[in-house]
Amino acid sequence: MGQMQVITGVERRRRWSEVQKRAIVAEAFAPGAIVSDVARRADVCGNQIYRWRQELRSKATGFAEVVVSGPMPSIESANGEAIEVFIDDGARVRIPRSISPDLAAAVVSALLRR
Repeated sequence: MGQMQVITGVERRRRWSEVQKRAIVAEAFAPGAIVSDVARRADVCGNQIYRWRQELRSKATGFAEVVVSGPMPSIESANGEAIEVFIDDGARVRIPRSISPDLAAAVVSALLRR
């Protein structure tokens, strides 16, 4: 007769809520964090965290958290001359005279593609 093993412990496959996944992914990819350390503390494989990040990115709705860390530097030229470009969807950009035409064209092109 063959040998049989009876496992009496809790099932190893766990279910994680989206909130838990987001918290672990955010902790793992915070500045200075090491993914393997976070994975060890959460008792998951490091690859699982990368998979969760990929899944969360695919579910993204187009909005992202923005953190402002101080006053915005002024990019206006010394005499204040600038071109203001208004896009139909409400986007606006001020392009100072000191910016190269190639960079200005790239910025406007990027705004139109959104």
